Amino acid sequence: MNSVLVASNRGPVSFTLSEDGVLTMRRGGGGLVSGLADVAGEIDLLWVCAALSDGDRSAVRLAPGGRLDQAGYDTGALRMLDIPPAVFHRAYNAVANSTLWFVNHMLYNTPQVPHFDIRFRREWGSYRDYNAAFALALAEEAGPGARVLVQDYHLTLTPSMLRGERPDVRIAHFSHTPWAPPEYFSLLPEDVGAEVLSGILGADHAGFLTERWASAFMDCCEAVLGARVDRAARTVTHEGRTTRIGVHALGVDGDKLWARACEPDVESHMAALRERIGDAKLVVRIDRTELSKNIVRGLAAYREFLATHPEWHGRVVHLAFAYPSRHDLPEYREYTAAVQRSAQEIEDEYATEDWDPLILNVQDDYPRSLAAYRLADVLLVNPIRDGMNLVAKEGPVLSPRSALVLSREAGAAAELGRDALLVNPYDVSGTAEAIHQALIMPEKERIERGERLRAAATALPPTAWFAEQLAALTS
Repeated sequence: MNSVLVASNRGPVSFTLSEDGVLTMRRGGGGLVSGLADVAGEIDLLWVCAALSDGDRSAVRLAPGGRLDQAGYDTGALRMLDIPPAVFHRAYNAVANSTLWFVNHMLYNTPQVPHFDIRFRREWGSYRDYNAAFALALAEEAGPGARVLVQDYHLTLTPSMLRGERPDVRIAHFSHTPWAPPEYFSLLPEDVGAEVLSGILGADHAGFLTERWASAFMDCCEAVLGARVDRAARTVTHEGRTTRIGVHALGVDGDKLWARACEPDVESHMAALRERIGDAKLVVRIDRTELSKNIVRGLAAYREFLATHPEWHGRVVHLAFAYPSRHDLPEYREYTAAVQRSAQEIEDEYATEDWDPLILNVQDDYPRSLAAYRLADVLLVNPIRDGMNLVAKEGPVLSPRSALVLSREAGAAAELGRDALLVNPYDVSGTAEAIHQALIMPEKERIERGERLRAAATALPPTAWFAEQLAALTS
């Protein structure tokens, strides 16, 4: 039995199954994984996650009770759940990524979607089953009075379900996405919206990345559930229970990030990029092709910048990393194609024999991304809406001379906005002008802004962020 448990859709490792039946384990990435890696050895921590692939499922079926650490794998204490693929697909793709993600990022093209019909009700049933599997596993693994940290929009129902199974445990839920205001959240069917909110309110503590998202959640609880909200105390009381609301602005571990960015593979990429771009200034963006990342408008802004500032022709290069994401959803496949079309149009219009104005990279290459950060003169981060956006925080850590062009709709704007060039993500012309202002920013101003950006970006690294979550369950 464990005293601290973490639940998330994606876990710290994944498995691939070769044609000859050999399983290969690979460690995961991301802030949550790296942060937990540091604390896992210091506390009695068990991670509960879902099997995402055939390789994961094969590994789980060979492990007693899904406990991979008890099957000889060097994973730390880890239980992986073998949820039926059809149930997982409906819960993950149809509800989590195609409904809850779209609502909280306010991405729906409302004349056509959403369309909540009998098919959606079946999908919602699978989402319930998926959450119930996590709640049952957590209930089985938690020791008396354990603290359980449930992560993100995949698991909004788990806290209340776990509360029903184990009223003795302390539960936190953390939302890594934005939260929609009531008028948009209410696109969800009334019973579904109420179930999501009540599910999270099963926790003792509900955490958010910014004050803005926390306030939106409290507004939804008041408008949809009729809950009693104390905004000064940051509490929501519903059906006799009170949930405290917290704001924990996840940052980056500056020392670890810098150490990784100085390794030989990154230096090699830096040399190759310098050779390719020469003395040109470098505008960098690093994103997955999420609909919320606004890559197409970012490319349109760069194209307009080239049109309105011909003096920069031959003197600037835009390095755009756009790694394909969620290609099992048609909207994402179409968006990736739109990104590639936009990039080609810039090439066709402006490229010359001795100047390539745009380099589009669609292959995920972390060392190359780190190299781009280090060489950047301008970092462009213009999401339509984002929970935090760690790219906006990683860039200033690795490039003390880069200027940050940042969407006011990124959660990071709450901390970094004073020293970034804030833009309306829908305003292509405004973003184009911000790129120009970033390029001509005096060196002294760049350095002064950069120092403040780095301080804000590293204020709450993953280990401290995780510690705050635990502390919230003991106070």
